[in-house]
Amino acid sequence: MANAGFTIWFTGLSGAGKSTLSEIIEQRLRARGRNVEILDGDVVRTHLSKGLGFSKEDRDTNIKRIAFVCGLLTRNGVVCISAAIAPYREAREWARQEIGNFVEIYVKCPIDVCRQRDVKGLYKLVDEGKIKNFTGVDDPYEEPEHPELVIETDKETVEESVGRIFAKLEELGYLEPEPITGRA
Repeated sequence: MANAGFTIWFTGLSGAGKSTLSEIIEQRLRARGRNVEILDGDVVRTHLSKGLGFSKEDRDTNIKRIAFVCGLLTRNGVVCISAAIAPYREAREWARQEIGNFVEIYVKCPIDVCRQRDVKGLYKLVDEGKIKNFTGVDDPYEEPEHPELVIETDKETVEESVGRIFAKLEELGYLEPEPITGRA
């Protein structure tokens, strides 16, 4: 199973650290010789889901599109990384069933920390009334009930988070443990 395709499904609030973790995980998996693709929520909305709004139905459609692509890639041996808020449990469970080799990682971060980070300036736009139905503010985020892993980005470094993710992937059999080097 260690060379099979699988999907890492990052979920969490805007600014929690999903994209940051995705990029580092991608680099490290490529260094191990794996084919990897990231489906970032913002990029998908620009291309694959252009024209969708932020109603529950549109958000679910967006997640189903991401899951469809992840499923295709996964069954063809690719490691797929989804980095989308994916606010609703039901849509994430649908993705899990659709994809099969699925590792849900909840990137948990308090909204006040996400607001402080506000890399994209979205929380500022929400506060100014320019964005409505924003997940975690005036639209719900349903925390995962049984993710394979919870990463708390306000309590650990990026390196610690990445280390825990790789340890979980090895534990689940999706990756071979890295050989230990430097021993005499």
